[in-house]
Amino acid sequence: MPIMQVEHISHSYLGPAGKLEVLNDISFQVQRQEFICIVGPSGCGKSTLLRLMGGLITPTRGQVYLSSQPLSGPRQHIGVVFQKANLMPWRTAQDNVLLPLELAGVPRQAARQRALELLKLVGLEGFEASYPHTLSGGMEQRVAIARALAHDPEILLLDEPFGALDAMTRERMSLELLRIWEASRKTIVMVTHSITEAVFLADRVIALGSQPGRVHAIFDIPLQRPRDLGLQYGMLFGELAGQVRAAIG
Repeated sequence: MPIMQVEHISHSYLGPAGKLEVLNDISFQVQRQEFICIVGPSGCGKSTLLRLMGGLITPTRGQVYLSSQPLSGPRQHIGVVFQKANLMPWRTAQDNVLLPLELAGVPRQAARQRALELLKLVGLEGFEASYPHTLSGGMEQRVAIARALAHDPEILLLDEPFGALDAMTRERMSLELLRIWEASRKTIVMVTHSITEAVFLADRVIALGSQPGRVHAIFDIPLQRPRDLGLQYGMLFGELAGQVRAAIG
């Protein structure tokens, strides 16, 4: 049984010129422990789709289901990470991860232990007492991922989490994300502008077209795991990236 079903989702915004349809009749399923990437041109509604999947906004038409139940708002079972880490600058890395646990009333000792475990999972052991301004962009995003995992969600939604990073840091973060995914076995759906990044990370890539956003194609990515950056120089990788690029148009 899929963990999430997106069924005939359409979404519109009311703008100065009237109603603007951003997404049109989007349907797909997400399997448990799957890694899916969503790609498409700017303005095709990728981020809107992810917010719909997170229950942060309500679709104009259609329905999102989480474990076969209609999704009507945010759930603890869904963790969300945005392009900006949005960490509280006056709180340490550990205290930023602690925040959702504090709000949920988790006992302090148990919450602190959970935060320490998550910071170790994302490779930040030893940086628990560091403040955001002392961390690199990639490290800040790892704190944000740890915070999103605090409630042990079933599915993690990532909206361009590496978009503000330089190319070398972005490659390292892709490897870190794969390590975190392999260790936690969470279901991940990630929006990215990078076709190369999508093919490298995903089990399946969903290619959207624009005006309004529609599913043009869904690609299985039959690359071996675990993956390393050398895969990107192989013939199969190049063929897959070319097919995704052509589907986006």
